[in-house]
Amino acid sequence: MDNLLSIVTFIPAVAALILALFLRGDDEAAKRNAKWVALLATSITFLVSLFILSGFDASDTGFQMVEERPWLMGLTYKMGVDGISILFVMLTTFMMPLTIAASWSVDTRVKEYMIAFLLLETLMLGVFMALDLVLFYLFFEAGLIPMFLIIGIWGGANRIYASFKFFLYTFLGSVLMLVAMVAMYAQADSTDIPTLMNHSFDFTTFSILGVQVVGGLQTLLFLAFFASFAVKMPMWPVHTWLPDAHVQAPTAGSVVLAAILLKMGGYGFLRFSLPMFPVGADVLTPLVLWMSVIAIVYTSLVAMVQEDMKKLIAYSSVAHMGYVTMGIFAANQQGVDGAIFQMISHGFISGALFLCVGVIYDRMHTREIDAYGGLVNRMPAYALIFMFFTMANVGLPGTSGFVGEFLTLMGIFKVNTWVAVVATSGVIFSAAYALWLYRRVVMGDLIKESLKTIGDMTSREKAIFAPLVFMTILLGVYPSLVTDIIGPSVEAFVHNYETALHDAGSAAATAQSH
Repeated sequence: MDNLLSIVTFIPAVAALILALFLRGDDEAAKRNAKWVALLATSITFLVSLFILSGFDASDTGFQMVEERPWLMGLTYKMGVDGISILFVMLTTFMMPLTIAASWSVDTRVKEYMIAFLLLETLMLGVFMALDLVLFYLFFEAGLIPMFLIIGIWGGANRIYASFKFFLYTFLGSVLMLVAMVAMYAQADSTDIPTLMNHSFDFTTFSILGVQVVGGLQTLLFLAFFASFAVKMPMWPVHTWLPDAHVQAPTAGSVVLAAILLKMGGYGFLRFSLPMFPVGADVLTPLVLWMSVIAIVYTSLVAMVQEDMKKLIAYSSVAHMGYVTMGIFAANQQGVDGAIFQMISHGFISGALFLCVGVIYDRMHTREIDAYGGLVNRMPAYALIFMFFTMANVGLPGTSGFVGEFLTLMGIFKVNTWVAVVATSGVIFSAAYALWLYRRVVMGDLIKESLKTIGDMTSREKAIFAPLVFMTILLGVYPSLVTDIIGPSVEAFVHNYETALHDAGSAAATAQSH
């Protein structure tokens, strides 16, 4: 099918336009219609995206289903997918209908709420499919606007502070990326991403106190892109916007933030940082690895002392993203496979954990851990679901959480044993804070009067969790569903990276001899 990628990308935007133009009034019927239109649009987007997956050839490591046409001011509209991006597209289209279904309790400005989420889906899909630098930047930055509004309008008591902090952190990081993109165009005379991936950007090797240092344009470009993607992941120490954003965002906002938006940082490293600036990446790899390890250990310890359930899960997300950056910068097959697998798995598991918080928040309107206890007595189905995803988050074998962590640790062990040893301690810490949370919320006697009339999960809530449970188990027992798709592209990615470093080393040695 021609233009399949564009069709999938813009179905939600068209639905948003229909809502904006044709839905009038603020009565119950209008609110219900807005919810059904959004759910229908996101469901159709997912069903159509299955054609992308079925038509994808994993053995072809290049870009597939490429759409290219002239755009404004001499720029090119170019879309495509490869083995690295296709699963992020599928994750996005899979999670959005569940997110809309989880928003059924929203009762204020429902039409605007649904429009914001539909536009956000289009912009997120655009990020993973764009094959032009300018197009990528537009999708990447425009995605901030709906999320800013979702937190700022439908968030908690401190939502204005959290939304501005989210916007400023991510926007300031991206300004440096924009400067780098201008420099890339000036040197390569192209904004085409596949062309730029094969372009060798300038670098210089010089000696300081007898130590060989690699600098020049390539390292500066790497740092500029790193500033943007590190904030988006987010990496320590630029992670502080995430807990605030999660705590204040509505449940559906937290799900999208954790399941999809954070993955843009990891995707950026895989699409731009390592393929385009291999020398700069190689120079700064030790720094990135230790930053990742600090993130794993530090944020796990911080998670242990949280009193807000959402904040605890948010810090857990930062720790899990530490494994992702570690795996990517290990730059070997297991490491990168593990990083991508961890991102997909984390999308299901962290999204489900935020939905678990949302279930009891809808009933009790508090996220304080101390406000709960003994829920298993009144909510056995909820206790089971929450237990399952707690175990998956810890990395229990048989769940998808185990596979991603295991592969990244295998990959990093080949590169730096000490980093691997310290990072492994994060597995123990995650078990500590996750089980501590579960014990205090779910186990024990039902003492608090306010909880004695709380109802178990509804059929709608169970239906939302069912596909997430299914995918977490499926990928846990059959991980080759993911690795078979990403494997050839990752192998080509690693080979190209190693070749670029080898060629750069030969060029530096030749220059030195002269």
